[in-house]
Amino acid sequence: MKRLIALSLLPLLAACGLQPMYAGGAGGAVAQGLGTVAVAPIEGKAGWLVRNALVDRLQGGNTDVNARYRLDVRLDDRLEGLGLLSNDTIARERRTLRARYQLVDTASGQIVLDATAGSDAGIDIVSSEYATIAAEQTALENLSKQVADRIITRVSLHLRGAAATAR
Repeated sequence: MKRLIALSLLPLLAACGLQPMYAGGAGGAVAQGLGTVAVAPIEGKAGWLVRNALVDRLQGGNTDVNARYRLDVRLDDRLEGLGLLSNDTIARERRTLRARYQLVDTASGQIVLDATAGSDAGIDIVSSEYATIAAEQTALENLSKQVADRIITRVSLHLRGAAATAR
């Protein structure tokens, strides 16, 4: 019975306009477009982590000067204390990583996408300073990957829209 209901709803799903992002696999418009994006250097340790994550997700990242697009990213990395205890020590921290990024058409210098992405993580402060520092670093590494994923998703959506317009 459930199978029959699911099969009867398939035509409605097709009519809603959903399309696979990476249709065509490695030869598809989005995958080909991502291969033409070069990532500019980003300042700081967080920048190094985000840039590496972006390059990994861009199929190795195009560092060629002949890239069609350049991705410029500026980061804001903040670590703030929360949860003040009675002895004036901090019990919890929040690490926030925000990125403002622009996708620039290298031929014209025109900014074709200007957006932001961000994520945050909570960190428990423990009696071991080493453990706290390790937790802060792990949070930064995880946030870098999350922010890079959000940037790539938004760039992919833009490239898919540009490919659809070009047809």
